[in-house]
Amino acid sequence: MAIEPTAFMTKMETRIGLTSEDKSILKSHADWGLANASTMADHFYTYLGRDEEMNAILNKSEGRIHRLHETFIQWFHQMFTGMDDWGKGYADCRWHIGLVHVKIGIGPQHVVPAMSVVVHEVGKQLRIDGKSEDLQDALGRICMIDLAFIEQAYVEVSSSAVLRETGWSEALFKRLIATGASSM
Repeated sequence: MAIEPTAFMTKMETRIGLTSEDKSILKSHADWGLANASTMADHFYTYLGRDEEMNAILNKSEGRIHRLHETFIQWFHQMFTGMDDWGKGYADCRWHIGLVHVKIGIGPQHVVPAMSVVVHEVGKQLRIDGKSEDLQDALGRICMIDLAFIEQAYVEVSSSAVLRETGWSEALFKRLIATGASSM
């Protein structure tokens, strides 16, 4: 059931509507993105740190929160640069980020609201700085693509683990999931 990151990226671009114009807008504001990345990281981790479970994960080891803050800055800036025009390198990086979220236990119930905080705070900063609504829209779309990678990582890791442990076929697993969802 494992995804191929580049194909997933292409599908998400189409599904979410990230255009070449959006990419141009993002690239033209890469300096703004880098200049505001640390502030956005502060909002993100302040929000997550208020949750007891997340605070424990974020501070599990010495220096983890600092490393995560630095990683967030890179991630945020990369949304503006696209790394390789939002190609294979970008897709592989986003897939890796999703897998790391799964590995360290940052669940969707934490990631989704935290991403909402980022989108909200970015919107406020964009208005303060007099940036265009087109930039906010483009940034919102790439944020949702990045969020889709994280969410898909949970699905893929969970599904793969169940299939490996049970020996079930993918078709049987999907049927059981659909049946289970229907009964809830």
